[in-house]
Amino acid sequence: MSSVFITCAVTGGGDTVGRSVHVPVSPQQIAESAIDAAKAGAAIVHCHVRDLETGKQSRDVDLYKELTDRIRSADTDVVLNLTGGTGADLTLGGVEHPLPLDDEGTDMAGATERMAHIRECMPEIATIDMGTMNFGEGDYIMTNSTSQLDELALQFQGIDVQPELECFDTGHLWYAKEQEKRGLYEGKPMLAQLCMGVPWGAPDDMNTLMAMVNNVPDHWHFSAFSIGRRQLEYVAVATLTGGNVRVGLEDNLYLEKGVKATNASLVERAGVILGGMNIDLMGPAEVREMLGLTKHT
Repeated sequence: MSSVFITCAVTGGGDTVGRSVHVPVSPQQIAESAIDAAKAGAAIVHCHVRDLETGKQSRDVDLYKELTDRIRSADTDVVLNLTGGTGADLTLGGVEHPLPLDDEGTDMAGATERMAHIRECMPEIATIDMGTMNFGEGDYIMTNSTSQLDELALQFQGIDVQPELECFDTGHLWYAKEQEKRGLYEGKPMLAQLCMGVPWGAPDDMNTLMAMVNNVPDHWHFSAFSIGRRQLEYVAVATLTGGNVRVGLEDNLYLEKGVKATNASLVERAGVILGGMNIDLMGPAEVREMLGLTKHT
């Protein structure tokens, strides 16, 4: 590829707040970090919001509204991508007594409620996690039934927002393709994010990545990333496999061993890697043209 776009995943919803002072929490902090990433070369910023007191992931529509207003009012242009993955958190009560569920770790919502902040904020892109998986250790499960995924896809048909299909394993990609065959994404360009190395989804070895890439249809656009220390390696890996790039504090806290990163520094390092490969960075306007996006105000 002669040019690619960089997505910066700004904060995520994981337990990273206590592990780095650079992980933004408030809408103002998230917006400022997103704009800094855009200035560093990110064409897209992928954003979650966090509870102001606990730092945990939130579905508060008002927080999302403040965040998107701050990003849109900035002088720096960037494509806005909001998570659609909230409301799918299920934590069992334990190995001997899985029920009742753990209330603190469980946040399950219906499709319409899960889409509330997307309908209110109208980002250019919003994500769908394309399946269910054991996510990390313990009793937590990321839960997305096929009926829920179909309803989410149908609700995207009624709004001018591009879904990004986050595939954490081969079966997730398989189901996304089946949905397309059934016309659930009719009229929208197909955009996939291959999420590699997330326990316990697809490992980030090259054989598994190529199995994913080789199953992405030719008419789709895709990015690929890995987490932790392999994030920056995947800048080159994703590009060489024909995809685009994702970096950011959602997936990795370090610029190098012992050096905590910012979102901007990760984007800058990705730009250096791509520059050394003679790969140009796409700007927001180019991404909008390629994906047929509408910039909402």
